[in-house]
Amino acid sequence: MDDPAVWERVLTVHARVERELAAALQRRHGIGLSEYRALENLAASPDDELRMQELADRIGLNQSSVTRLVDRLKGAGYAFKDLCPSDRRGVYAVITAEGRGRYEDARGTYADVLSGTLDALGAEPELAATVAALRAGRGAGAR
Repeated sequence: MDDPAVWERVLTVHARVERELAAALQRRHGIGLSEYRALENLAASPDDELRMQELADRIGLNQSSVTRLVDRLKGAGYAFKDLCPSDRRGVYAVITAEGRGRYEDARGTYADVLSGTLDALGAEPELAATVAALRAGRGAGAR
């Protein structure tokens, strides 16, 4: 199979997984997929905070999109913005206790829906090899 065909299958798997994750997170926890990923990254950071640009880079958003995202999280009580004490131009997104709780509540849903959707896609003959290859690479980067 040529590279464009392989890439098209990867994109198909990605789109379907993203759709299922987004629907489940919204339905069960009242948060979108970007909100979940922001909370996940903030919860995993050593000081419960990340520079806005670093958060944007980690979740694949541009600066203005991550600003709107953090504003939504702030409105929900899940995060707030803080200025860097050494560089007043630096702005951090900081997770709140409520945000950490929402992330913890949603984490199981995310994992279950991800696994279930990959299982379903892996049962489709045209996508089985793609899903198997993705799953085979789980620990490839960790050495």
